[in-house]
Amino acid sequence: MAPDFHYSNRSERPRGPVLSALSAVFPGIRAVQDQVQPYAVWWEAHNRRALTQPGPLWVALGDSMTQGIGASAPDRGWVGQLSGRLTARGWDHRLVNLGVNGARVEDVLDRQLPTLEALTTPPVLVTVVIGSNDVVVRRHRRGLVERFEQLLDRLPAGALVSNLPNPHREARAVDAMLRERDAAGRLVLVDMRHDGPRSWRGRLASDKFHPNDLGYADMASVVERAVDRADVVD
Repeated sequence: MAPDFHYSNRSERPRGPVLSALSAVFPGIRAVQDQVQPYAVWWEAHNRRALTQPGPLWVALGDSMTQGIGASAPDRGWVGQLSGRLTARGWDHRLVNLGVNGARVEDVLDRQLPTLEALTTPPVLVTVVIGSNDVVVRRHRRGLVERFEQLLDRLPAGALVSNLPNPHREARAVDAMLRERDAAGRLVLVDMRHDGPRSWRGRLASDKFHPNDLGYADMASVVERAVDRADVVD
C-alpha cells in the first residue's frame, strides 16, 4: 500500500498576512511556525512506513494539534504521546496521522476523509480533533454546525471525536450534537470541554496558542479515556 500512498500533510493554503506579520515581529510565534513544514514532512515519512507494517491501524484526522505543532518534536504532540502510551500498554499498532496545520472541517471533508476511505485496511481506531480554526474566526463559524454534521455522517461507526472547548454558540451546538450521537452509540465523545485542562498556564508553546509537551500530555489523557470507553485496545 505504501508506494501508492501520496497523501501530503502540508496545507494547500498559503500562510495568512496577519500570521506572517506576527511571525516577523514575535520570535515565539516564528519559532512555532518554523515547525510547520518539517513536522508535516516527518509525518508523511512516518505514514508511508506505517502502511508497510502489519498490525491494527489507527488513523488520526485533524489540524495542527493533531500534527503536534508547538511540541518539542512531531511525536510529542497528543497523538505521538498517546501512541507511546498505548504501545506501552501492549497495543502494537500502526499510526497514520492525516493532520494538517490550519485545517478546518471542510479540509477534513475534502482531503482527509477521502484518504481514510481509500485505505485498503479498515482502521480499528479513528480519532478526530478539528474545528478550532473554524470557531475562532467569525466568517468560518458560518455553517460550521452543518459541516460538522456532514463530517459525522461520513465517519466510521465508533470514531472518537473531540468537542470544542470554546464558548461560542457554534461550539456549544457541536457539543450537543456529539453528546447525542455518543448516547446513541454512533461515536465516542472525546470531552475536551469538561475533561481538558482547567488552566493552560505552563501548558502553551511560545506562540501562546498551541500546546507544549505538557499541554499535549493532558490532551492525550482525555483521548486515552475515550479509547478506554471505546474498548478498542486489547
